[in-house]
Amino acid sequence: MKKYAIDLDLSKCVACGACAVACMDQNDYEVREGQRPYRNIFDMELEKNNRVSYHRLSLACMHCEDAPCITGCPSACLRKDPETNLTVYDTTNCIGCHSCAMACPYGIPSFGENGKMIKCDGCYVRVHQGMLPACVKACPFGALKLVDLEAPEEQIPKEHSLRMTSMQMLKAQV
Repeated sequence: MKKYAIDLDLSKCVACGACAVACMDQNDYEVREGQRPYRNIFDMELEKNNRVSYHRLSLACMHCEDAPCITGCPSACLRKDPETNLTVYDTTNCIGCHSCAMACPYGIPSFGENGKMIKCDGCYVRVHQGMLPACVKACPFGALKLVDLEAPEEQIPKEHSLRMTSMQMLKAQV
């Protein structure tokens, strides 16, 4: 079994939105008023030691290793896909309680018009077929990558990885 995650190289993201459009197309998802897409694009301006730095983020489910949304869901709608380790869901039993969203440190799960949870599933069906997630494939600058967390070599330098270095920054902003 591989343990996949979608990672973002902050130094390459220009917030073009190609990943978000590809995600909406892949999932046949129309963003209606009051809803948000599975993948969001943020421009962030941070000040530290009287210096301003600019960051661009393409943010969706982080497919956390120990995903708190899974333990937060009382209906067992969320689980880890056994072949990819991506956090997937089946909302057949979803009661719309928002516990998954409250448990998620990034506030990723959102809720559709029917009141049931929706979120990025890492395009796990595509990954099962040997393809890249739509957002990764569409990224023109290679900022998004599907990485194998158990690969012997590092696939993204730690200083560029959102997962490794910027979680606290992201949590403070979201």
